[in-house]
Order: sequence, then C-alpha cells, then structure tokens
Amino acid sequence: MVLDDNFQSALNPVWTTIEVGNSRVVRTEGELALTNLPVARGYTNAQITDYNYRSFEFRWRPPLRMSVTAHASVSGDKLRGTAGFGFWNHPFSPDVEHVHRRLRLPQAIWFFFGAPPNDMQLAHGVSGHGWKAALIDAGRPSALLLAPFALPAVALMQCKPVYDMLYPPIERGLAIAEHRLDDHLLAETHTYTIEWRADSATFCVDEQVVLQTTFAPRGPCGFVAWIDNQYAIVTPRGRFGGGVVPLEQEQTLYLSQVSIERK
Repeated sequence: MVLDDNFQSALNPVWTTIEVGNSRVVRTEGELALTNLPVARGYTNAQITDYNYRSFEFRWRPPLRMSVTAHASVSGDKLRGTAGFGFWNHPFSPDVEHVHRRLRLPQAIWFFFGAPPNDMQLAHGVSGHGWKAALIDAGRPSALLLAPFALPAVALMQCKPVYDMLYPPIERGLAIAEHRLDDHLLAETHTYTIEWRADSATFCVDEQVVLQTTFAPRGPCGFVAWIDNQYAIVTPRGRFGGGVVPLEQEQTLYLSQVSIERK
C-alpha cells in the first residue's frame, strides 16, 4: 500500500485536520501549510493526522518507509514550541478536552523539534531540545520490568557518575535512540526518510543516513505532522514540567510531499 500526497490537489481525505487556538491548516500552491499565528497566551496547534480523536485506531506497523519533504518558515533558532512529523501512539495531548482514552505508554518514531525551554533528555548525551531524529517504546516488556525501580533510580542519578552508569541500560530498556540534527536544516527544504523495521530503524535526510539503530517501536502508531507552542520537561534525573510559550511572530511548517509505503 502506498499513501502519497503531494498537495497539488485537495487535501487528502485520509487526514484529520486539527486547528487549535490561533492556528490554521491551508493548502497552498503545491504545499500544505501548518501555521501558528501570533498569540500572547493559550495553546495553539496546527496538525494533521491519519487517525481521528474518536476511535484512535492506528494503522501503521513495521515494516514501512515514510518520506516527507518539508521546511519551516524560519530556522530552528527562531522557532518556538515544538514541531515535527512521523509516527506516534498519541499517549497524551492537550488538543481535545473530555476525550476518554485508554492509557498508553509512549511509542514514537519521528523527526521532532523542541525549542527551549523544552527539555526532553531521553537519550544519554543528547540535548533535550533542538531538531532530532528520535524513537522510543516505553511499553516494551523490558521497560515495564524497570518500572518498580524508577523512583530509586531517579534519586541515585542525582549524582552524575551514577547517572552515567545507570541510565544507559534504562535507555536500552525503553528502546530510546536519538540523533541531534542541525537546527538550520528546518529553514531549508529537505526530504526526511524513516525506514521502520520490526527490529531496527534508519533515518535519512536527503538519502544520507543520520541515525541507525537496532531499536524500533512495535506499533501500532498513527502518522502526525504538527507545529505548536508548547514545551515539555522530562529528564531521567527527575525534572518534569510543561506549558506553552507566547508567539511573537507567525510560524509555519510546510509539507510538499508525504509518502508512506508498506514494505
């Protein structure tokens, strides 16, 4: 099966469009523009998914290949909030209130951007903000076995040498892999590819490999592309938080091609 949309015609009917707050999703000449307009307070999100918020039925499992050609209106050092595209299982989101969902532990395989104060230090030695190729599967049996030790581990990892020793096995148990990309890539048009296999994954930018890993989420997951003004703080050493930031200028994520092919 190939799902391909180059946005030369009407918006693909498979997409569910989300416009929260001061945002809009608009088809322009050959592109889909996900735009956040300036906002002083409150949450804003322009997003497309290939699942809806009633069923949360996710269609994608490995093996598959995703290719997205995209760019942002400004480089990563000027973007605020988060943005990206790829696959996740939508474990949480402020998009829709009063929606009953079964609790899910996070699974994701995507290209993800987070601007400070976003600080998600999931991979040892990789910054908690910036433009990344990333994946996680927190629902694996190996991850669940670690759950009873979470609080003691957080306490022990306040000491950096202990953190350096304890966290890499935890990282492997959660199937975490990340690679930091140049934030300036966001302002340029590039083609981003994910080869998602049952036991491994490869991320490429313009056919150049940027991350290879023997980890991979099990799925199912849904496709998502978005840009918003929120941030999250999640660190192995016990810092947690989140919120939204004001936007002083318009910011847009442009998609000119999305292709998902089952292998």
